[in-house]
Amino acid sequence: MLSKNFTKAEFVLNSENQYQIEFTINEIGEGANLTIERKNENGEFEVIQPAIGRLNDRIFIKWSEPFDGRIIFDK
Repeated sequence: MLSKNFTKAEFVLNSENQYQIEFTINEIGEGANLTIERKNENGEFEVIQPAIGRLNDRIFIKWSEPFDGRIIFDK
């Protein structure tokens, strides 16, 4: 399993008033087996279940607020 960390600053507000972060298939593969973890105030990661969307070769992770976290994936 591989992982990629991300920060709050990488999220953008979309037209649905949700914050989203975008990855490409080149970065994380097809996205068939993704785990999203959010870093809590203790610096530990916890698994969350955000909305995940796709468009062409892009994968979008959507949440109500930006957060520091990581995506775990098979490539």
